[in-house]
Amino acid sequence: MGQSRGTRGADVLATSLARAGVRRVFSLSGNHIMALYDALLDVGIPIVHVRHEGAAVHMADAWARLTGEVGVALLTGGPGHANGVSALYTAGASESPVVLLSGQAPLGQLGRGAFQEMDQVALAAPLVKQSTCASSPQAVGREFAQAVGVARSGRPGPVYLSLPSDVLEDACTDPAAALPDAGAFDSSPLALSALAAGRVIAALHAAARPLVITGPASMTRPGRARAAALAQAAGVPVVGMESPRGVNDPSLGAFSEVLASADLVVLVGKPVDFTLKLGAAIPKGAPVIVIDPEPMLIERAQRALGAPRVVMSAVADAVSALDALTAAASGVAPAAGGWYPEVRTAIDWRPASWATVVAGTPGMLHPVEMCRAIQPLLDAHPDAVLVADGGEIGQWAQACLKAPNRVINGVAGSIGSSLPFALAARLAVPDAPVVAVLGDGTFGFHPAEFDTAVRAGAPFVSVVGNDQCWNAEHQIQLREYGRERALGCELLATRYDQVAAAFGGHGEWVTDGGVLPEALARAVASARPSCVNVMIERLPAPVFSRR
Repeated sequence: MGQSRGTRGADVLATSLARAGVRRVFSLSGNHIMALYDALLDVGIPIVHVRHEGAAVHMADAWARLTGEVGVALLTGGPGHANGVSALYTAGASESPVVLLSGQAPLGQLGRGAFQEMDQVALAAPLVKQSTCASSPQAVGREFAQAVGVARSGRPGPVYLSLPSDVLEDACTDPAAALPDAGAFDSSPLALSALAAGRVIAALHAAARPLVITGPASMTRPGRARAAALAQAAGVPVVGMESPRGVNDPSLGAFSEVLASADLVVLVGKPVDFTLKLGAAIPKGAPVIVIDPEPMLIERAQRALGAPRVVMSAVADAVSALDALTAAASGVAPAAGGWYPEVRTAIDWRPASWATVVAGTPGMLHPVEMCRAIQPLLDAHPDAVLVADGGEIGQWAQACLKAPNRVINGVAGSIGSSLPFALAARLAVPDAPVVAVLGDGTFGFHPAEFDTAVRAGAPFVSVVGNDQCWNAEHQIQLREYGRERALGCELLATRYDQVAAAFGGHGEWVTDGGVLPEALARAVASARPSCVNVMIERLPAPVFSRR
């Protein structure tokens, strides 16, 4: 902790990060945080030094989702902080426990026109669970510990702690008392009682066509394992949702068809929001049970659905609730009947033509054709990671590809996070292949992170579906206004592969489906961050119907 020069607030905070188990910090440097950079050297926490502040937050987000740890992003103040704030929205919608730390003007200069002075706490507040400013060198370690606990508690999500530069640089009066103990970083679970869990299981078994629907916090690998354990123990389908396409999420196949037939819906940490058509996607005759860590969202569900339809509610976090429900179901014979396999069949359904579909346009591939070549990379390792991002291309990837680990742009519906996600994924799961599927529009947000990945020694394969268009918006224009009024969505046939190569990565350009497997193999063999630039047909994302 740098005792020879006196213990600063920065030293207290760096030691607190180490005590919290933080293994990496994602950051872009700046004046306000240099003392913390210096202090991190003493505790041995490496910094992944990025090219844009938003990328640092996206990396912390992916790290948190894949490791279960809190992801930490460290930014400088003023415009640096502002650049990173928008990425908090993606993390929040994905229920990812991220702590954003950013420097700011000294406490002693606030309100006096300090360099890059900004109300950073107010700027971040709408996007985080808690937004506060560190108060002193003596308190900053405990304030960080509290931020970690809030990020992980209830519905996980991002938290912001502002770091005035004098808090970091000034001396701490009592270093030993300033450091939080290990328990200070813990969060208390909001448990579902055994009695309540038993009532839910009884209701599920009494229904003929029950569904349990979970939210983004249950879509991590451990979350999906918990959901599968409940499904097996209770004999009822448990379906996770984390897509901005909601019930029309292509990764869920024809799920919307079976949801329309459900006679009981149990929402476990799944808000009634636009992804459920503000409640209209749940059949009007089906009673609903709502389990959520936020009473406000239980009340919102009652308003949206009509209070009488919510036959039971409980305040509990998703992890505790799934574990309690599984325990309650373990002592009861699983529900029998054909509903469970019917739901599974609907979710797994894909058009038979996809097995052989190819593009009808010379020099281009069909998105399904592109994905068929990618799947073997994800099948090659038990810890492989799929990153999916973008408008239409992100939906094609989710419809076609499966992997043990999955990180997508999520309910936020934002794009641009895939390259930072892929870099962090490679660091989080270092021995597994990481494949990111993104669009050409998406590529433009953070291409410089190829430089970061090269410096960090973090190879991954990014596959750009290049349709020379902001295709999600283009498809809206075609539907709503007609082709003759389509405007502002055209892009160039840019050689994104050459962009990656210019940053020190590996590039491949593909215009023929027959050579794509070899191009992907060369990208993997390069052991460098790679871009496989695939020219694809401009098609709308699939919306499944078996009728």
